[in-house]
Amino acid sequence: MLLISSFAVFAVFFVNVALGAFADRAFLGDVGEMLVLFVASVLFVIAILKKEADRSNEDDS
Repeated sequence: MLLISSFAVFAVFFVNVALGAFADRAFLGDVGEMLVLFVASVLFVIAILKKEADRSNEDDS
């Protein structure tokens, strides 16, 4: 679920950048883009660490 959330938030970032580059219609400013990309990165890292912990618990049992 966290990985899907990370990709969804990154998609919002990507759409904003694409709209800004091609249509000059970006809906987020610089700070907004930074926060969205930060949230996507944090969600991605949490998802990967959780998957690693689950896999480590499976290997130990």
